[in-house]
Amino acid sequence: MALATKTERRPSMARTVWGSTVGKKTIMAVSGLIMLLYLVVHMLGNLKIFFGSGDFNHYAHWLRTIGEPFLHYEWALWIIRVVLVAAVVLHAVCAYQLSRRDVRARPVAYTHKRGRAGYATRTMRWGGIILALFIVWHLLDLTTLTVNSNAQPGHPYENVVATFNTWYGDVIYIVAMLALGLHIRHGFWSAAQTLGAGKPTRDRVLKTTANVLALVLTVGFIAVPVAVMTGVVN
Repeated sequence: MALATKTERRPSMARTVWGSTVGKKTIMAVSGLIMLLYLVVHMLGNLKIFFGSGDFNHYAHWLRTIGEPFLHYEWALWIIRVVLVAAVVLHAVCAYQLSRRDVRARPVAYTHKRGRAGYATRTMRWGGIILALFIVWHLLDLTTLTVNSNAQPGHPYENVVATFNTWYGDVIYIVAMLALGLHIRHGFWSAAQTLGAGKPTRDRVLKTTANVLALVLTVGFIAVPVAVMTGVVN
């Protein structure tokens, strides 16, 4: 009976992982990589705007028909959305909880500022807040079309051009993409360390990969508003 009681009180694997600092860091790393994969695909899709409205609008329509006829219209897109929302929520909650644990672990402020580590932490924290606010704006702008006054339902190419024909649309997007680049640069490196990929022999390759990913994604995303502003896309 004692053995049975002991077994019943043993916490589940999921609860153990969620409750530990290492577990939360692992969840952050995995969810971050899921979002990174999405961002790479999303950037490549965005760049189709340079091939004209026909190609871009066709691509936007194709996103809603992925998996047909096995899947119904927009089912695949909703599956992607659910996975992304789960990844974003898990990433944000773990980041907040780890931050609170860090504060509780050192209630007395450091006498000397922590140079590089402190800068990276602040960058990740504020970058995460900026990106969270941007996601809300981006959905209201190009998904629900709530804040896009010149939007035309069913015309994604025209809606993107309408957004980036406004100064505030350009500023919001570019600032968010710069924050994204910094977030990826530090986040990819941190994820590699958490998942055990970081070794002295690989550090240079991992740092280079993080820098290249951050640069390519930042430039790739910013290329669209710049193209609209300069008239290359109109």
